[in-house]
Amino acid sequence: MGFGMFFFGFAFLVGWAAAGAALVYALVVLVRIWPRHWVRRQGHPAVRLLVPTPAYLRLDVVLAMSALLVDLWLVSAAIVFGSDGVFTEDWMGYPGMTDPSGQGYQAGVVSALRTVAWWTSGIAALCRCWTTVGVQVCVLPLAASWIGTFDTYYT
Repeated sequence: MGFGMFFFGFAFLVGWAAAGAALVYALVVLVRIWPRHWVRRQGHPAVRLLVPTPAYLRLDVVLAMSALLVDLWLVSAAIVFGSDGVFTEDWMGYPGMTDPSGQGYQAGVVSALRTVAWWTSGIAALCRCWTTVGVQVCVLPLAASWIGTFDTYYT
């Protein structure tokens, strides 16, 4: 078993706890900054809308880190479940028996990761969480492209 597979297996097994803790911490930060101003008071209306206040920027950074942990967990889950007879990458080790139900797995994972990326980045853009938008637009589509390059038993 290679180091890469160990990393993704560990991220899958422990990542849900880290992502859950990060989301709880983001909720705590949200509750703490709730009474503060969310929009700047001075300046041009476009600047007031686009540039968040320092408290809101702190929430955005916490949400971006939470999104990064959730993204890592999603990608790890896709790789771990795909290593059981779908993907044939060298760094995964012996993948075991060929899973006939895995023919559409790779395309489904790529589509799901891209869909999650665009929905979450769209919601973050509506909430003016620009750092979170950047994380979602960078991490998940690149991970989907990377998973799309894996060799499978069916291609």
